[in-house]
Amino acid sequence: MMKRVAANDAGAINMLGNSYENGLLGLQQDQTKAMELYARAVDLGSSGAHDNLGVIYHEGGNLKKAKFHFEAAAMAGHDEARYNVGTFEFESGNMERAIKHWTIAASAGGYIAMYHLILCFEQGFVSRESINSTLAAYNTSCAEMRSEARDAYQRLMEPT
Repeated sequence: MMKRVAANDAGAINMLGNSYENGLLGLQQDQTKAMELYARAVDLGSSGAHDNLGVIYHEGGNLKKAKFHFEAAAMAGHDEARYNVGTFEFESGNMERAIKHWTIAASAGGYIAMYHLILCFEQGFVSRESINSTLAAYNTSCAEMRSEARDAYQRLMEPT
């Protein structure tokens, strides 16, 4: 990974930032270093690093910066960021916009977004027609992501 970081690989830099943020791979937990690495990865085009910065800023209460990073990542196609934008909108009282973002994330295979949409359906905020079409798109997306290698990995990771 360090060779990829030295070569300015945005994905590797984002992963290293995650390792510092969470104290993984034998690294000391260091949020400042993580944020520096995420910012570097953002400059190199990493939508995942945008999302990671959004989470950090959101948890720290800087909602303006959080929203900026979530939206930038979502516009770049990052599904988790799209879910996060929806959650941000929900927390801001914008249920209609939250549902819109969660629908996009769920249609791309986002499990948590689909779960939140089902909760919204149960509470009467989402129509039967909308939940059915989103669920169909979700299932199609999940089916497209399946592979023998992914299934084998999941079986390997299951607790015995």
